[in-house]
Amino acid sequence: MKTWIALFAVLLAGCGKKTSGPGGSSVTLNGSGSTFQKSFQEVAIEGFGKANPGITINYGGGGSGKGRQDFADLVTDYGCTDSPYKPDDKAKAKGGELLYVPILLGAITVSYNVDGLDTLQLSAETIAKIFQRDIQKWNDPAIAADNPGATLPDAGIVVAHRSDGSGTTHQFTMFLDAAASGTWKLKSGSTVEWSADTQAGNGNGGVAQIIQSTKNSIGYVDLPDAKASGLKFAAVKNAAGKYIAPSAAAAQAAGDGVEIKDDLTFVSVNAKGEAAYPITAPTWCMVYTKPADKAKGAALKKYFEFMVGDAQKLVPEIDYAPLPKPLQDKALAAVAKIQT
Repeated sequence: MKTWIALFAVLLAGCGKKTSGPGGSSVTLNGSGSTFQKSFQEVAIEGFGKANPGITINYGGGGSGKGRQDFADLVTDYGCTDSPYKPDDKAKAKGGELLYVPILLGAITVSYNVDGLDTLQLSAETIAKIFQRDIQKWNDPAIAADNPGATLPDAGIVVAHRSDGSGTTHQFTMFLDAAASGTWKLKSGSTVEWSADTQAGNGNGGVAQIIQSTKNSIGYVDLPDAKASGLKFAAVKNAAGKYIAPSAAAAQAAGDGVEIKDDLTFVSVNAKGEAAYPITAPTWCMVYTKPADKAKGAALKKYFEFMVGDAQKLVPEIDYAPLPKPLQDKALAAVAKIQT
């Protein structure tokens, strides 16, 4: 963390003099939601605060579902999510018109804990069968077919997943729904009806902890949390038929050429391209176009400009992929719509 903050300090040195809150006042902003982008929020808040000591920003995780609900209920000033509202839920947001501002792209790993198995390759069909419990042993023929020559143990598989309403779950199951169509039976959503013999953890960190502490387990975790927990993760077969390991570069490759809707939502799972990591998820932060508190509105606009502007240069340092330039330009144009 100290290294990241130092990097931010270098970046911010050219951003002009330090400022307090709008009008010289002190302002506190509160956000919640996505644990997928939580490590980015932590680093961005630290870096932004060095140049803006009058603006205090607090970010709590809790999952995308909590982020959407807190924001809709005006509990927070901004919310972050890895999956957009359903249309009916968006209409219930109490602050009026809202913006989806894309923040970054990141890899969702298929992490595992199997002694002696240091490398693993998995196709979408095999992942689908594992997570819906059609495959229950590590030496199953389907896993063996993905890993020629590998020594696989005759051990039961422990599946770990999210317990909370999760954009990571939504993106992971969107991938399976698209790439393993006809095999995946549990549909796609922020919550899924997992088998009763699976284990659930809160947030990406909770799933990582289960995998770390449970032999022969497997689960889906964002890349920064997987690395922080020292987990091993699989290379996943992409739409071009290549097994690709999760990385910031492979996530960036998945972001090239995404089709962006007018509201700046898009899908990046199962992306085309030989170098694309197939379980690459987008994540957004939400802000109202007309914040009721003008001082907070000015501070929000400034922080959002920072997140999609200068902070993008350092996104790869924490194992995410920055926004493609065309999307970054659209994000900055969206932020400009915040009325202060």
